[in-house]
Amino acid sequence: MSIRRLSVVLAAFLALFALAARPAAAQSVLRDAETEALFRDMSRPLIVAAGLRPTDVDVVLINDSSVNAFVAGGQAVYVNSGLINEASSANEVQGVIAHELGHVTGGHAVLNSGAQAASRISLLSLLLGAAAVAAGGGEAGMGVMMAGQQAAMGKFLAYNRSQEASADAAGASYLSQAGITGKGSIAFFKKLQNLEYRYGYSPREGDEFYSTHPMTGDRIATLQDTYQADPAWNNPSDAGLEERFKLVKAKLFGYQAEPRDVLLTYPVTDNSLPAHYARAYAYHREAHLDRALAEADALLLAQPDNPYFLELKGQILLEAGRPNDALDTLRRATSMTGNQPLIATLFGHALIATEDRANYKEAEEVLRAAVARDRENPFAWYQLGVIYAANGDMPRARLASAEQQVMNGSLAEALISARTAQIGLPQGSPDWLRAQDIEFEAKAAIERAKNRR
Repeated sequence: MSIRRLSVVLAAFLALFALAARPAAAQSVLRDAETEALFRDMSRPLIVAAGLRPTDVDVVLINDSSVNAFVAGGQAVYVNSGLINEASSANEVQGVIAHELGHVTGGHAVLNSGAQAASRISLLSLLLGAAAVAAGGGEAGMGVMMAGQQAAMGKFLAYNRSQEASADAAGASYLSQAGITGKGSIAFFKKLQNLEYRYGYSPREGDEFYSTHPMTGDRIATLQDTYQADPAWNNPSDAGLEERFKLVKAKLFGYQAEPRDVLLTYPVTDNSLPAHYARAYAYHREAHLDRALAEADALLLAQPDNPYFLELKGQILLEAGRPNDALDTLRRATSMTGNQPLIATLFGHALIATEDRANYKEAEEVLRAAVARDRENPFAWYQLGVIYAANGDMPRARLASAEQQVMNGSLAEALISARTAQIGLPQGSPDWLRAQDIEFEAKAAIERAKNRR
């Protein structure tokens, strides 16, 4: 593929990505390798305590500035980015996750329109500019809440008071069994109470009969007694998790907040790792390449083998139009994380962006491995489609497009791509069967949409 043709294709894709993501930006899934690894490690002991298997439960980050967490069918806990911004510690977030696991084990989760809005996927470590546009710029700034909005967990699901009380008790039990202090849970409930007051909501006599949640003050009083009597109350929070949480929180803030707000929160006089992390993203979003690279280099000077710092530097170089310079850091990051799919996708993207056909074979191998381990990555499928098309394998390019289009909600296009792919694929082969599955899935979804009109 020529340089001009590849540039046109990428530019068109970026435009489509931004426009397609905009309607669901407030509740889009936000994928990031570092954040997902932290969530897994934070939640694993709680999931085990709940009698569930860690491999069966996902903790998913939602690109939404409101302070919220919810469950919505299956065994998945959804945590808004606004909640991460509001939380002061990993322990506070563990308290939230424990509570939401109480809803999972209590069978309280139901599918609803709020959860369905979380179907689109943004990638924090890819397409930063397009993702920032899709997130709505300043309107999606971290911590922003509309006046009158109650800052309470679970606004997506109208749990009744008994379900909330049950989830509170179950969450306390899971924290206790895992040996995790409930101090963070109490601290976060107090934050919610302060937010209620800040945005003009204060409980009045009789409110508890009209709210779907128990009053925050009542929950604090009940849980305070429960947690203080627990042997885990005075256990220290995991220091490693807390340091990682500070980095992830700064990273998300740098990614989502207005750059000027990032620099106010993390001024240039702050030489901590979280501050360098947040400023690197802020400078990168403002296209200050030298400053962004300087912040990334400061991170790597402190921790030269941190794969996420390597990922960041590679991303900055790649998105600044220097893919060849990004290859070494991204190759190292991919190797050090055992070919983590999201990081591998970024590496595959860089290999393609060099426009050197000698790199295409490695790119195909990297991207095929990425989608084999994690199919919920539309950009990986797009990049794989670029490689297939460059190699003249149009049936598989069409199949890759169909995979991407289904995840982006472009059902009519997915239907066409899947049908076209089947024509050129060996009948009965795994790829042919997958194309057929996508055709049936897209067709059924289109029919359901027609019937709802």
